[in-house]
Amino acid sequence: MLRRIVQAKFFVWVVALSFVVLSGCAKPPTKEIENADKAVAEAKQKEADLYVQDVFAKAEEALKKAKSFVDEKKYKEAKSSAAEALSLAQQSLAMIDPNKAKMKADAEQILSDVQASLGELKSSVAAALKKKAPINREEIQGMIGKWEIDLVNVKDQLQAEKIRQAYDLLVSLQEQVKSQKEGITAAMEPASAKK
Repeated sequence: MLRRIVQAKFFVWVVALSFVVLSGCAKPPTKEIENADKAVAEAKQKEADLYVQDVFAKAEEALKKAKSFVDEKKYKEAKSSAAEALSLAQQSLAMIDPNKAKMKADAEQILSDVQASLGELKSSVAAALKKKAPINREEIQGMIGKWEIDLVNVKDQLQAEKIRQAYDLLVSLQEQVKSQKEGITAAMEPASAKK
């Protein structure tokens, strides 16, 4: 009889403890999601979306999942996703300045390369005209003029610390100038082959 009473009390304690544990888990992780939301917002405000795109995108996705889990009443998963979002947002914050500095150094190198390529392009245009290669001089000179203006804008952006915008424009300019140089070289080859 004593044994049954002990077992019954034990069973009651297990049930009560389970109820406490389950009721504690049944609340949405509001505070965790708020913290994650604030961290993601701060990272975006400090331009993590521009300079640490991959990590920041994962933070946003984890936060989105956390909110979705709350809607589905999967609070344990929501809490885990919120913690992941917070961690990723903090990680992206720490990476902004080093990535921005590297991108600025890369942009300055590309700027130098594009300026040199424009000089080579001008020489190629002059050589192509001497060889009477079939090129559209006015169109090419118009593009060179536009690119020179774009380079002035890039320098302004670099000074204003708009590194991402300057970098993206420089990469585009580099490709355009390279493509134009290749076109002029190709146009000069048939002219050279005729002689």
